[in-house]
Amino acid sequence: MKFNMYCIIALIGLFSFSQELKVPIDTMVVTKNSINIKGVTVNYEAQTGFQPVWNTDGQVTASLYYTYYRRTNNNLGNKRPLIISFNGGTGSASVWMHIAYTGPKVLNIDEEGYPIQPYGVKDNPNSVLDIADIVYVNPVNTGYSRKVKLPDGKYTEDKEFFGVNADVKYLASWINTFVTRNNRWESPKYIIGESYGGTRVMGLSLELQNSQWMYLNGVIMVSPADYKVVRAGGPVSSATYLPYYTAAAWYHKMLAPELQSKDLLDILPEAESFAVEELMPALAKGGFISDSERNQIAKRMSYYSGLSEKVILQQNLDISNRFYWKELLRDTSGQTIGRLDSRYLGIDKVETGISPDYSAELTSWLHSFAPAINYYIKNELNFSTDLKYNVFGNVGNWDRSNDNVRENLRQAMAQNPYLKVMTQSGYYDGATTYFQAKYSMWQIDPSGKMKDRFTFKGYRSGHMMYLRNEDLIQANEDLRTFIKASSTIGKAAKY
Repeated sequence: MKFNMYCIIALIGLFSFSQELKVPIDTMVVTKNSINIKGVTVNYEAQTGFQPVWNTDGQVTASLYYTYYRRTNNNLGNKRPLIISFNGGTGSASVWMHIAYTGPKVLNIDEEGYPIQPYGVKDNPNSVLDIADIVYVNPVNTGYSRKVKLPDGKYTEDKEFFGVNADVKYLASWINTFVTRNNRWESPKYIIGESYGGTRVMGLSLELQNSQWMYLNGVIMVSPADYKVVRAGGPVSSATYLPYYTAAAWYHKMLAPELQSKDLLDILPEAESFAVEELMPALAKGGFISDSERNQIAKRMSYYSGLSEKVILQQNLDISNRFYWKELLRDTSGQTIGRLDSRYLGIDKVETGISPDYSAELTSWLHSFAPAINYYIKNELNFSTDLKYNVFGNVGNWDRSNDNVRENLRQAMAQNPYLKVMTQSGYYDGATTYFQAKYSMWQIDPSGKMKDRFTFKGYRSGHMMYLRNEDLIQANEDLRTFIKASSTIGKAAKY
């Protein structure tokens, strides 16, 4: 009898451990709620769940987790503007803008964006849900999104998802399905992407237009990463960091008194002019620059960066952002400054070295985001799964070859007279800097014939500028203005 009991217990244990963790293929949960935005009650429906990705043979290859907010007390119905929202990473979930920027809920954080306990979310009275519906999309391996086994028991190869061009191809197809299922073809459509999401939405603009016959009203890039600048190296990449150094040094009061006494926005144009007109040509000369010019450039770099001339000369005038985060406060507090938001401070094991031990700002943000999104999905959106929510997921060896997204956006704009572009950046972002975003914007249309369709907005914060409450208010207002300005009701699509 005792032997039989042990066998039964063992079989139960074996059965429980052999259960496979299933990825939902096609499912949703709907909740209803309301929020006060700009003094008006906005009733909305939140739809969250999974929608499949199919291959050309009609087989499900992946299932993407999404959350869709639709205002229910409005006169336009499904003709309201629709925003399709992505983050970047490349393996980052859509959590950041979802519960900190445009959505109806935001993190429980202080006025400057620092985490406080108890963790959780609260109403976002600044959300753009009053004028546009929003869907937050999690690409494969981010959030709960995962690849799905094919009928032969194998998974689709990584290369079908994890690359600049593969990413936009399958996401464009997924968007087509979403728009069709939710009857949103009549809506003015906008795609917004943060960080690598900037690369993603530039590519999607043409892929949606040419492969899915879906024309956009707007492309919005938040702290965009254009890898033709960010990781290209050389004089252009190096010189375009300089204005960010000026901003970070100003914030930490490390500039010369005559600059420090001025407002940030009064000194940044000076730094930008120096970067383009003097530093970039000097760096282009490499080791053949004259000693007198080298010393003069080092002096000017010191003036605009807060670093010593000696250190700048030791670095051959080429200051990497990682070195800057370590060096700026080395001889004062000995602390490092944040990568994505240089207002944040870190403490390294030793003060020597050429880069920080960790990203002070990201570790701070994860205090708030990870608990909040897990709580929110389960307790307020009423969606439950045993899958782990990947704030950052493994996306393999991302294929960056044939990166032509900048040209893709230019073509999409040229072919679509409706299409307008807005860039939003924080001055203290040291990863995808505001001036590199400006420079990238300048390069999209060399003809200059479409420059009146580009807008740039800067904010006194970092990569996720919306974490600072003052910028959360302004950035959402800038989105409203952009959406209204790109409305084309009654206007013909022609030049």
